[in-house]
Amino acid sequence: MQARASGVLLPVFSLPGPYGVGTLGAPARAFVDFLAAGGQKFWQILPLVPPGGGNSPYMSPSSFAGNPLLLDLDELAEEGLLTAGELERARRDDPDRVDYPWLLETRIPLLRSAWARGKARYARALAEFWEAERAWLPDYALFLALRDRLGGIPLSQWPDDVRLRRSAALAEARAALRGECDFYAFLQLLFFRQWTAVKAYANGKGVSIIGDLPIYVSPDSAEVWAHPELFQLKADMTPAGVAGVPPDAFSDKGQHWGNPLYDWAYHKRTGFAWWRSRGAHLARLYDVVRIDHFRGFHTYWAIPDGAADAREGHWEDGPGMELVEVLRSVPGLALIAEDLGDLDERAHRFIAQSGLPGMKVLLYAFDPEGESAYLPHNCPRDAVMYTGTHDTPTFVQWLFSEASAAERDFASDYLRLRPDEGFGWGAVCGAWMSPCRLAIAPMQDLLGLGADARTNAPGTSGPQNWSWRVRREALNPDVSSRLARITRTYRR
Repeated sequence: MQARASGVLLPVFSLPGPYGVGTLGAPARAFVDFLAAGGQKFWQILPLVPPGGGNSPYMSPSSFAGNPLLLDLDELAEEGLLTAGELERARRDDPDRVDYPWLLETRIPLLRSAWARGKARYARALAEFWEAERAWLPDYALFLALRDRLGGIPLSQWPDDVRLRRSAALAEARAALRGECDFYAFLQLLFFRQWTAVKAYANGKGVSIIGDLPIYVSPDSAEVWAHPELFQLKADMTPAGVAGVPPDAFSDKGQHWGNPLYDWAYHKRTGFAWWRSRGAHLARLYDVVRIDHFRGFHTYWAIPDGAADAREGHWEDGPGMELVEVLRSVPGLALIAEDLGDLDERAHRFIAQSGLPGMKVLLYAFDPEGESAYLPHNCPRDAVMYTGTHDTPTFVQWLFSEASAAERDFASDYLRLRPDEGFGWGAVCGAWMSPCRLAIAPMQDLLGLGADARTNAPGTSGPQNWSWRVRREALNPDVSSRLARITRTYRR
């Protein structure tokens, strides 16, 4: 990221398409074409892992697996794995939202049909895939197969013999569930094949992929089940404490995320081996990786088991620069630090010491009385300037629904906002003109969309989160040519 460049943030699930969710086929390639036509060098996405509670990709049952709901069905049909009738039944009319309950009910049975047709043809490739991914795939596949056999109940409610991984119970499960494990491994093989093709297509068009490393995993995850030594757990394998953040601008009670905390002493003793493996995996998938909640490497908010809310938590020391250096040493792994939130002076020093580019968010810039580190003219070159993120309101939503009158006036004056230009485009110009080497805008801001298009509202749950999709007709030459012109103007 030495030269000035820019890009667009759009989760894969937000891509348009006929099957109820964005997919890793023609919709992804069409978006890459849109980015290339608009002069963009980066496509930033959210984690590709399977979603967990609340459909969040930050509460995943795996740190390594891909989300099979994103598999492109047309490509599977081209391989003879699905029929025309099955494709027709998989169509969903709503172009604006992912309907997760419907998707979860219908997509896995459909993929089982693909497995029934493909198991013989894929036998050799699957055997090779099992071997290549042996560090995580066997545990992940068995975890899902066991969870299915137990009716989908969370790990904390599993019978002791399998929850505590007693050898006789595991041996029985592996033998009895071999076919189910092969099915879940097959889905992962298809996922990584399709994603590898998308990334190669993007790179061939001059577009690099910015991926995302969620710092935590779900308590109901393959990692907690297979590697409890990585976490701060009680004897019954339930979390001794959970992650979150103290009261902040998003919530006066803080945020109680519920993810298990890491046993950092164990990780240090092993030379952060699990993190090295995770970093190497991410380097295969992406060109650049944003580390979510980077300040948790310095100090993390520990909430005691049973606490009513996050206010009962306290700060604990994280692994610090040792882990940062481990990740920086992974070949091919370029990093961005998500350094947002209420940071004290020690955390600021740690972030600066890491040498990683941080994030500057335009929405936070417009204090009408004082100076702000987020105002474009104050932003350093070695940072990434965002108009907003997946956790913020869209720029138009903020401007007209959440900003005070004084903030709105200041933002309008600073960015020279004009209705005829479009308020979202004014925000894009403000970010693109900054000194930062890289500028990113969520797709919603390019389109000037409001509250209905917000990706996620932290501290809330419901069908609006993680479900917004862009319409196909919005990815048109008028938008890409305007984006290209702004990008040329600001020499990105």
